[in-house]
Amino acid sequence: MTVSLDSAQPAEDGAAAEPGAAAGPGSKRRWARRAAVAAVVVLFAVELVLGWSSLSSALGQLRAPHLGWLAAAVIAELAAMGTYARMQHTLLRSAGLKVPLYRNIALAYAAHSLNETLPGGPAFSTKFNFQQMRRFGATPAVAAWCIALSGILSTTALAAVTVVGALFAGGTPHWYGLAGLVTVIALLVFGVRRVSRRPAALEPATRAVLARFNRLRRRPAEQGLDKIRHFVGQLGAARLTPGRGLAAAVFAVLNWGLDAACLWMCVRAVSDAPVNAVQLLLAFCAGMAAGTVTLVPGGLGIIDSALILGLAGGGVPTGTAIAAVVLYRIISFGFIIGAGWITWLVMRHRHRTA
Repeated sequence: MTVSLDSAQPAEDGAAAEPGAAAGPGSKRRWARRAAVAAVVVLFAVELVLGWSSLSSALGQLRAPHLGWLAAAVIAELAAMGTYARMQHTLLRSAGLKVPLYRNIALAYAAHSLNETLPGGPAFSTKFNFQQMRRFGATPAVAAWCIALSGILSTTALAAVTVVGALFAGGTPHWYGLAGLVTVIALLVFGVRRVSRRPAALEPATRAVLARFNRLRRRPAEQGLDKIRHFVGQLGAARLTPGRGLAAAVFAVLNWGLDAACLWMCVRAVSDAPVNAVQLLLAFCAGMAAGTVTLVPGGLGIIDSALILGLAGGGVPTGTAIAAVVLYRIISFGFIIGAGWITWLVMRHRHRTA
């Protein structure tokens, strides 16, 4: 009897310990996750109830978009991608590289898809751009120069489009921001032109910086100097003339302008109501700016919300704004990204079989 009582006691202790174990840190985390999921579900349910009339109106408008405006929106987005490719094509030609335009267009689509859909997309996109430009025949310095200048031109162009929209809307643009971007690009172009003409002019500054860096690493003062000389010497091929620089800048502005035109055509495709073009342009710029500061691939949710709020604030009915933005994202994100991934697969296959 004593043995059975003793043997039963641990079982009772173990049974008594189970509730305590269930109330441990792991259980609290599980309850916290469940509470968070429940809160999100409730939030979406409340938003769905409150916005059902606008959502149902948007779904109704999406069922039968105007085919003419829809086709025009697709063409505008394709043209926007083409102008970005032409910008890079112009920069490469300024370095003496005569690459067929279709290869630049394919690169633009594939790199854009990597940038928009992968976590840390800009890093993958930059690496892919660099690799492809090297296959085009660009030196490492010229490839890096072209990628950096493309990014600066695109950012400056978006700022310029925003300033134009603010001016037409009667607002006060942030001139200091635009002035800073213009100054950066001017200094970059001036610096590259000067280095291409007089590569030896950087020698004293390069030696001084490299000596301090090597001192921290406890290496000889001139270690790595030959590689830097070689890299700087490669920049001599990048001779961006004022004419080609202006052409590249125009293509950068057209890239954003045609993208905004695609959004405007999407609004026209789902509604016959008049659209304030200036307010639409400001909403577009706000959406694109919001997309640059999000870690979510493609800015999903962030860009869409900013565009809908911007259009609704500009007088577009909420249902129409939702339908137009959904249609715009189907074209600019779904269709273009899909085409880009197909292009990436084709480029990858050709590289493997070459």
